[in-house]
Amino acid sequence: MKNKILVAFFLLISTLLVNFQGGHVAAAAEKVNYDVIVIGGEPEGIAAALSAARSGAKTLLIEERDGLGGLFTYGMMNFLDFPKDRSGKMATKGIFQEWHRKVGGGLSFVPEKAGAVFLEMVKQQPNLYLSLNTKVVKAIVEDSKIKSIVIDTKGYKKELRSHTYIDATQDADFAVLSGVPYFLGAADVGFEDKQMAVTLMIHLQGLDWNKIKQTAKSGKFGSAQVTNEGAWGFAKLRDIYKPVDPNMRLRGFNLAKNEGGYYINALQIFGVDGLDPQSKLEGIERGKKETVHILEWLKVNFPGFENAKIASFPKELYVRETRHIKSLYQLPVSDLWENKYHWDTIAYGAYPADIQAVSIDDPGAIVVNPDKYGIPFRSLVPQNMKNLLVVGRSGGYSSLAAGSVRIVATGMGTGEAAGVAAKLAVQKGLTFDEMAANKAVIKELQSILHKKGALVSPFTANYPYQDAVYYPAIRELLNARALYGNYNNNVGEKEIATNFTFTNILKQVFLVMSLTDPKYKENIEYITKYNLENASIPLTRDEVNRILSELPHPMAEIKVSGTNKMTRGEMYTLLMTIFNWS
Repeated sequence: MKNKILVAFFLLISTLLVNFQGGHVAAAAEKVNYDVIVIGGEPEGIAAALSAARSGAKTLLIEERDGLGGLFTYGMMNFLDFPKDRSGKMATKGIFQEWHRKVGGGLSFVPEKAGAVFLEMVKQQPNLYLSLNTKVVKAIVEDSKIKSIVIDTKGYKKELRSHTYIDATQDADFAVLSGVPYFLGAADVGFEDKQMAVTLMIHLQGLDWNKIKQTAKSGKFGSAQVTNEGAWGFAKLRDIYKPVDPNMRLRGFNLAKNEGGYYINALQIFGVDGLDPQSKLEGIERGKKETVHILEWLKVNFPGFENAKIASFPKELYVRETRHIKSLYQLPVSDLWENKYHWDTIAYGAYPADIQAVSIDDPGAIVVNPDKYGIPFRSLVPQNMKNLLVVGRSGGYSSLAAGSVRIVATGMGTGEAAGVAAKLAVQKGLTFDEMAANKAVIKELQSILHKKGALVSPFTANYPYQDAVYYPAIRELLNARALYGNYNNNVGEKEIATNFTFTNILKQVFLVMSLTDPKYKENIEYITKYNLENASIPLTRDEVNRILSELPHPMAEIKVSGTNKMTRGEMYTLLMTIFNWS
């Protein structure tokens, strides 16, 4: 009996913390010191850990779940968003491209295969340790540096130390545990309680793909494109399908087809708190019930779904947004509009800033459709923490810029850069804030990334309205969430401006201003009341003057007069004067 107890004990210890070395599973080394510890087995975290280990750093990857791949595997979010520039070239290569090829190089992938490929890639790194079923329960911080962490693996606790840390959790859990400042949802533009809809992926089998193609051609559900790999479009579904759950909506399909079946990203679920485990569980159950109803409706109304069946349900929701950490440089959406290259660019982004709906009445928006832009190293470095980097959707971006940077391919690009940066910081004895201020070291980081195949080279690109006299207004309105460019980056400068448009822009700008000076809430109250009676009045200079003169807290004193209608371009020019934008 004593021998059996000893054997069981050693088996338990060996499964608590495992090290994959050259494809062999072995008990973890007794030493608990690492060069780099990565928290989070999301694709971004795997890229960071692989990058650090390949750079020669002794690296530990910690994941709470029992496997790797996170959103890709547990959330079944397998319809890939590709960051491509105007010429159609991929803006992210490196480890993402390597993984993508291994899972077939297509529009989608089988979630189970994605997890297996990630695991195999990790196993091939001799100095990369992996600890599954492990939660970080404590971070010991001194002088704005993480000195050590305490992990819990199935009730077994252990303290670990590392020179550097990388948070790749979906919600920046480790960064927050360490005391890093953050904001929720769209709080940076006045909407803390508004987070983008979550989605439960729909996994089916038994579709007739030829009929799907015919339905697309018919235009029955709006314009759509169908290839042998997938289909997208069908925007009319949003208005035609009536959900059973009043706090849900079925938008146009992103429908993936592969050997694992058919996967649909379309079900928007509102009212879920992405940081509340119970709320997420309830969201999954609500989504499952709606999926059953959706399938029955599709069988009757959508040719190609007559014999469809539910193949499985995801274990997790696709949560698009929760926290955004505050970084040394909070990437604004105007940088995306300007296709800006930063001196400390460590990855490219090139995907539209897609802000999904936050409520049943919200259609969502495309803020900007960039060519490509640089993601600064400073955006990975959180404020008030010297040896931590944050990658993934909760990194140091404005809520609007995050609509683009949040896609996984781009996140894997930032993860790869973070892994190299972590090794470089150890090698040079620097903290990340010191690195962020050292142009010579950043240049070295970029050189290493370039040799590894990552895209970091300088570029220049024009951007819409850059020569317009009113461009400063466009920049500020974009950042305040008061203006959207949509896919064509058009702000309608030749259209006739309306009173409603002007006052709504004022209202949103004042909302952002009220975050630092609450007195501007009175201006919001005035405009809200004003719109109840005057929304239909044509916008003229006389009406602008009236609105400005009656504000409880006026802006710049200006006198404008005239009864002629104004264009939006003229309105933008006037807004520059009102708010002293230059």
